[in-house]
Amino acid sequence: MSFRIAHISDTHLSGQKPYFVANFLKVARHIGEHGADLVLNSGDMSLDGSAADADLIEARRLHGAIEPPLRFIPGNHDIGESQDAPGEAGLPRLSRATRERYLRHFGPDYWCIEVPGWQILAINDFLLGSDLAEAAELVRFVAETVAAGNGRSLALFIHRPLFHKSALDDELGGRFINPRPRAQLLAALGGRPPALIGSGHVHQFLSRHHGDSHHVWAPSTGFVMPDARQPSYGLKQAGYVEHVLEPDGSHASRLITVAGLVTASIADFPEAYAQYAAAAEGSGRA
Repeated sequence: MSFRIAHISDTHLSGQKPYFVANFLKVARHIGEHGADLVLNSGDMSLDGSAADADLIEARRLHGAIEPPLRFIPGNHDIGESQDAPGEAGLPRLSRATRERYLRHFGPDYWCIEVPGWQILAINDFLLGSDLAEAAELVRFVAETVAAGNGRSLALFIHRPLFHKSALDDELGGRFINPRPRAQLLAALGGRPPALIGSGHVHQFLSRHHGDSHHVWAPSTGFVMPDARQPSYGLKQAGYVEHVLEPDGSHASRLITVAGLVTASIADFPEAYAQYAAAAEGSGRA
């Protein structure tokens, strides 16, 4: 029997700044009407949870509109920028304190579930390349999980896309996983390419194959970035992605559009991240 994942991302929810709540609730209602075996948010559930505990609390409360099973992994707005992000990131950096606050409200930041024909592995990619002791634990978890695959296909979910053009990309930035943590992750995978790599962060929908892996970027449910701040890699449109995993190891992924969903630009909400605007200018972060 097919296993359907509703993959949402970058919901950016807040009680104090509820700009993107209406879109999220429309998506939640759409998922409820059409059903899913798992709803997975691949990060940035909160608007500013890395700095404000209240945003984590409100984001988790609002996700109560979605029927379980529901799983999460963190984004930079939930847990802080990666420690290897160059220059002034604007947002707080990942620390033990920001991670513990996230875990308190959203639960484990890496996990694996098995369904017929598949392992679904979701990780906190911000741990990779960090100085936290849990980074080594994550690497071991990935390696042990993959080694126990027993021929099942692997679906890997991360917040940031693995790379822009290839695993050999050497650019340091905030939009994709940087070279050192990417190398850590690929080494932990032990040469086993995931059949599906789902991510978010860029607020665009993109579906492309690279080698044996299908890379699918989920758009934000809330907003897109203007072209002046971010190149167009794929489709800038609010929505979510449905992944259908088959017991024989095959899959299909598609963009789901929701009637009445507004594709807003973050440029229309200058107060959303006013406190970080100067640092983020030109950084490519979302």
